[in-house]
Amino acid sequence: MNFEKYAANGNVFLKELAEELGVPGDKDRAGRILRAVLHALRKRLTPEEFLDLLAQLPMCIKAIAVDGWKITESPDKSIKRVEDLIHAVIEEDKRTAAKDLGNEQHAREAIKAVIRVIKRHVSDGEIKDVESELPKHIREFIEKA
Repeated sequence: MNFEKYAANGNVFLKELAEELGVPGDKDRAGRILRAVLHALRKRLTPEEFLDLLAQLPMCIKAIAVDGWKITESPDKSIKRVEDLIHAVIEEDKRTAAKDLGNEQHAREAIKAVIRVIKRHVSDGEIKDVESELPKHIREFIEKA
């Protein structure tokens, strides 16, 4: 195992996300936002689909995504609207949400940035699989990101 390679790939991903978020060089903030978005998505997706999504991401990003996860959890069907997703992301970021995400509009834009970067690293087919599990409004939000 080449841990330096895993770390390097994760850093490239975080650097790309920091630039997409408009905070170049702030990989810590990018990492917190990425973690919050991935954790909110894992709440809404089936474990199988979430694992399929993660399979195409760098190893370090996978570790962030599964941290604290109970794989036996059922999808949270209460996340029905984009606003529900935004609130789930804010809740996941907890202590630093105000600094990282600001208001709901800024959080919406940050989520879109994360989705755009994920789309560059994951096949179109897998993105379509993820979208197929989501309610219409969230699916459309991801398609337009």
